[in-house]
Amino acid sequence: MTTVEPEQIGSVGLRPARWIAPLFAGAGLALLPWVVVLAEHLPSTHAAPHWDITWIGFDVALSGLLVAVATAAWRRSPWLEGTAIAAAVMLLIDAWFDVTTSASGFELVTSLTEALLFELPLALLCLLLARDAERVIASALRITGRR
Repeated sequence: MTTVEPEQIGSVGLRPARWIAPLFAGAGLALLPWVVVLAEHLPSTHAAPHWDITWIGFDVALSGLLVAVATAAWRRSPWLEGTAIAAAVMLLIDAWFDVTTSASGFELVTSLTEALLFELPLALLCLLLARDAERVIASALRITGRR
């Protein structure tokens, strides 16, 4: 991962193509009317025929991503930042859907407990790892003389 000095930000070659920002801004704004349609027309309950496969697949992907974060951290890999951010996002999504799809009572209490004790703190740790990844990796490489 290359370090970019503050004065270089925005200079030629360090900015994505000009069409990237308008494309993503347009996509985000175009999604808002769809959210309104869903809010007005979605039923409050729905039986999904592959509910089990959905959650198993999601948790397998999350597990693999957490192992990827561990591997990137252990190897001081430039992939640490990206994998940590992706893991944080998946953990937040997991907490959200666990809580919002839980039945009331014990199931909801269990989901809230898991979110507060595991998923949200681990997501925060992943975000902190991502924030510090480049600095930690560069420091480790200087110490070991690998750059």
